[in-house]
Amino acid sequence: MRIVTIVGARPQFIKAAAVSREIERRDGVEEIIVHTGQHYDQNMSDIFFREMEIPLPAYNLSINGLSQGAMTGQMLEKIEPILNETAPDIVLVYGDTNSTLAGALCARKMNIPIAHVEGGLRNFDLSIPEDVNRILTDRISDLIFYSTESALRNLQKEGYDSFPVELVRTSDLMADTVKYYAGRSRTHSSICRDMGLEEQRYMLVTVHRKSNLSVENMREIISALNDIAVKHSLVFPIHPNTKKFIESNGIEVSKNIQIIDPVGYFDMLQLLERCSFVITDSGGLQREAYLMGKKSLLLMEYTPWEELVSFGFSGTTPIERTAILENFDRMIDAEPDFSRDLYGDGTAARTIVDHIVKFIESRKR
Repeated sequence: MRIVTIVGARPQFIKAAAVSREIERRDGVEEIIVHTGQHYDQNMSDIFFREMEIPLPAYNLSINGLSQGAMTGQMLEKIEPILNETAPDIVLVYGDTNSTLAGALCARKMNIPIAHVEGGLRNFDLSIPEDVNRILTDRISDLIFYSTESALRNLQKEGYDSFPVELVRTSDLMADTVKYYAGRSRTHSSICRDMGLEEQRYMLVTVHRKSNLSVENMREIISALNDIAVKHSLVFPIHPNTKKFIESNGIEVSKNIQIIDPVGYFDMLQLLERCSFVITDSGGLQREAYLMGKKSLLLMEYTPWEELVSFGFSGTTPIERTAILENFDRMIDAEPDFSRDLYGDGTAARTIVDHIVKFIESRKR
């Protein structure tokens, strides 16, 4: 059995680590990893493969720094000959990136089955590229793995009960990876000691989402962060695109905000474990924060991870300075019950690989 896995961004590397580890345990199952290069900075890509012991990609397409259309188009062009050469039984894609959509579209055009991990999530906003990628990928997939009741409701409302697709409930792969790597991060990362954060209370900040990379939104976000930094220490591992955007638009960041380069997964887990609060526009970090027992504020008006908001672990916010500060204060005072288990027991990878193997076997009969 041959699986071609297509990844290109940090959240996908993290999810793929758990599934690749499970595939390696299976006799007769081969995985070929294609890295589109969508995240190209060493600290956004290479370090994740090294730290998380993900098998090195057989193909690295080095496609990055382009417009949405150009990036997706070049990925389609380069993925097609790879699928012709490798002749996989199934193409495995994760989440909501351009890499996900390009891999799925290419496979569908070639009549190769598609498995989509993290299906059914919706922001209900087609101006968000990730929402478009999710919807289109779900619609052409043969196997959709979903991890929440809200994801299933979304799929059912869209008619997936009557589509030729198998819907499979799993726990969340993020739980697999956090449970597996949290202990390792304590011995493999020295970032808190190196930064003098071991005895210091600080909040962790990340901002990278394309919808926030507008002058209006970024000014509102940075203005709010500057106000928060008057009373709270903020550590901000900055995405290369965000750094470039802030600098090119002359947006002033308070000297009280400690900006650092992007970090690897072990360093991020340690920053998460020791921080007091998280401010982010990443749904992945929002879930990782919950799994590490931290409250968060999501710099978006809606999250597909509705359960985090409904149970008080995270809050959303309009992108406006006053609203961000008001919602920040509200979340600081929240007292959610972290004994509540939302994302399962760390067995998502096993469930995913079990169903992929059964699917391939059924087609070979």
